[in-house]
Order: sequence, then structure tokens, then C-alpha cells
Amino acid sequence: MTHAELDIPIRRGDRPTTTPTNPHMQLDQNAPVEWQNRLRDHALALPGVTRGASGVSVPGTVAFFLHTPPEPPSIPDILGGEWGHIHPHSDGSLHVNLPTRLAEELIDAGWVEYHSLVGRGVLPPIVVMLYGPRDEDEFAVCSAIVEEAYLAAGGQRADASGRPLGLAAI
Repeated sequence: MTHAELDIPIRRGDRPTTTPTNPHMQLDQNAPVEWQNRLRDHALALPGVTRGASGVSVPGTVAFFLHTPPEPPSIPDILGGEWGHIHPHSDGSLHVNLPTRLAEELIDAGWVEYHSLVGRGVLPPIVVMLYGPRDEDEFAVCSAIVEEAYLAAGGQRADASGRPLGLAAI
């Protein structure tokens, strides 16, 4: 089953429980550590991405930075080059920045929700929580969503092997 407008697969099952306040965390349906590590490593392997400590998240979070985007970003850089991060293993979700239209499509398909601070007007409607992948199929979609955040930050359109990045590649 897919979401009609962008052909995004529908995430199976109910949405995970998350905290309604900051820190915004995923409380159940947590990704196995193996999948968390694979998704973190995938994000860090994207061209030009560097690892760092998040300027906005809890200790132990690994942030993804793109300080010199090779392409024009499609969304504002609101966090000094930090376009996303993955939370510690006890949580395993990510926060990434996406164009609002895509964020809304992904919300409809069950993959993301807006950051808890978006509804309060503290953050713009580009910051979403991406639920951690529970299996290989979900990893493929989550990887493509991470790539979409990288592209929105101005990342290269293809990886080092020439494979196109983003949801169109799944």
C-alpha cells in the first residue's frame, strides 16, 4: 500500500507513542539497535556530511551536519548546518528537517510527526520526528527520508556511487 500523491509506502501499524513536550522522544516501537546504527551510519556516509554533537538535543545524540552545501538548500538552515540527528539507543528516533509539503505527506503515510515544538510555534513546520525503522523494509524507507532531509539541506543529488538519493529511489 502506498500514499497516493508521492507514492510513499504506508507505515504499518499504529504510530508509536511519543512525548508531547521537549525533549521529544519515541517511547515505544523503538528500532532495534542494529537498525539505529545502520541508519546513523547511512546518514553519516552521505557526501559532505560530518558528525557532531547536536546543539539542540539530549546528550548522546549524534547530529548530522552539512556545512558547505553543494546545492541550494530548499529549506532554511535553522540549526547552523545541523539538518538532522538520531537520538540515543533508548529512543532511536530521529529529528530531520524537510520541506513542509513533504513533511505533511510523510505524516499522512505514518512515518513522521511534527516536532512537539512545531505546534507551539517555537519551530517551523519543517522539523519532524522520523520513527526508527523496525525491519529491512522500514529501513529502506527511513533511509530515503533521511536522504530527503539531506537533499533539502543542499546535499548532492547522488551518493558516491552515483545512485540517486531520496524517496524516488525506493
